Amino acid sequence: MRILLRLFKTLEPYTLHVIALLVSVLAVTITSLFTPSLIRSAIDDGLSKRDSAALFSAGALIIAIGAIRSVFNFGKRFLSEWLTNTTGYDLRNALYDKIQRLPFSFHDQTQTGQLMSRCTEDVSSLARFIGQGAVELLNVVLLFVGIIILLFQSSATLTLISIGPVIVLAVTTYYFASLIHPMFYRIDQAIGDLSATLQENLTGAQVVRAFAKEDFEKEKFAHKSRVFFRARVAVVNTWGYFMPTTTLLIMLPTVLVLWFGGHMVLDGTITLGALVAFNAYLLLLAPSVQELGFIISSAGEAVAGGQRIFEILDLREEIKSPPRALQLPPLTGRVTFENVSFSYRGARDALTDVSFEAQPNQVIALIGPTGSGKTSITNLIPRFYDPRAGRVCVDGIDVRDAELKSLRAQIGIVLQTSLLFSESIGDNIRFGRRDATMDEIRAAARAARAHEFISNFPNGYDTEVGERGITLSGGQKQRVAIARALLLNPRILILDDSMSSVDTQTEYEIQLALAALMQNRILVLDEGRIVQRGKHAELLAQGGLYKEIYDLQLKDQEQYRHEMMFLDEAEAEISENGHAAAEIETVKEEQVADD
Repeated sequence: MRILLRLFKTLEPYTLHVIALLVSVLAVTITSLFTPSLIRSAIDDGLSKRDSAALFSAGALIIAIGAIRSVFNFGKRFLSEWLTNTTGYDLRNALYDKIQRLPFSFHDQTQTGQLMSRCTEDVSSLARFIGQGAVELLNVVLLFVGIIILLFQSSATLTLISIGPVIVLAVTTYYFASLIHPMFYRIDQAIGDLSATLQENLTGAQVVRAFAKEDFEKEKFAHKSRVFFRARVAVVNTWGYFMPTTTLLIMLPTVLVLWFGGHMVLDGTITLGALVAFNAYLLLLAPSVQELGFIISSAGEAVAGGQRIFEILDLREEIKSPPRALQLPPLTGRVTFENVSFSYRGARDALTDVSFEAQPNQVIALIGPTGSGKTSITNLIPRFYDPRAGRVCVDGIDVRDAELKSLRAQIGIVLQTSLLFSESIGDNIRFGRRDATMDEIRAAARAARAHEFISNFPNGYDTEVGERGITLSGGQKQRVAIARALLLNPRILILDDSMSSVDTQTEYEIQLALAALMQNRILVLDEGRIVQRGKHAELLAQGGLYKEIYDLQLKDQEQYRHEMMFLDEAEAEISENGHAAAEIETVKEEQVADD
């Protein structure tokens, strides 16, 4: 009831529509209650007294009431469907908006398929109950109360005789409701697991085929499907036991009324018309009470869906702007870490007492083995997470005091595996600045060394990249992502291993484009701590972890860059000699091929 009451509160913006719906339901119920009384009048005043005028009047009234009921029934159906779709729209948007604002720590441990299931199946079950199940429940309650009152007015004796099975039916229905809710919760969970398995398989289709694990994935999906199937069958079995019981309990009062009521007609206690009307009321009540099973099933499904939806909506937004957040002015780009320690969800510290300062127009290179804390540092600057201790500041302002949008709007981020959306290349580049002109987009693409390959496509910047940029190579996707970041003209640019997918020549060219603005400095991390800091030559002289990494990974790359720079300088000096320039270009191409 707590979940359902909370659900009905979402209808507050649509009070007039709800009132109109209640009026329609009440009108349909009242007009339904008139018909048996008119039938009694037609039998007692028309047939028994052979009065054709009374028969005609009763028939005319039945037609008129039927027409009125049809009008209100249309209003009831229209408004219920309108509320169903409106509620679904509002809930789906509220859930989506909440997911956008939940911290990265939530997404780290939540399956995408489960979230998709909550945004689709669970929202649909809630919306259906509001617009249909709850309306039918109200109709059944009003009809039941009205019929019981009319039955007592007609014959208290027959009412007491027939009400026993109805009480048993009410108890049985309550018991059925207690069984059905946890069953539907298990169904919702099974749908989420099924969606998660499907999403993972489609995302990793290339990996599955590369390792020839199609049969394994098929069995894994089949297992999740069987769990969902069994959860559904359990509901069907319970429903199968409930329905025959309700049918029996509904028909039993009719049998009792015909038996005892028939004797009362023979004794002259009630009229034949009253008996027919009494039975008509019971028959009118029967399908409504029987529909109560469907309503309870819908309510159980709605409560299960509501439980899963409100679990998300009630989550605390750990990363959000403070009440009096500072709107950051244009930053100079100074980043400071002051004794920062950080851990993911209570695990061991990913960073321990990290302190450093990056000046404007300065490059800070983070180097260290896997798990040393490089990505953790980059995640704290735009406040994807908050540190456990210490402060992260931009221009001397703690990022926790800043308004999030004004902070992140001045930070450009390029991840190792950057996501592209199912849009054109131009739209992907302008993702952070929807008002950017084509000249600005081309300039960013040139800086990222992406303009040339984009221009070679038949549709140029209008080329659709497909889901997650599947139609582009890894290097092309990365260059588009770099262009997307550069278009922001960010005060702080974070490149998280973003050159891993580009070729050496492109990496060299991109670094040349950025090097004019920056001076290099290096931080060496190990197990969450800064173990060395300084410039390249200083660190080589010190020895230690940096020299080990340099000898293993960076020495060849640096030699390649020196050779390319030498060739560029030579080409510039003899550019007037076309033949010599061509030879230099050939040497460069051979060097790229050898690398």
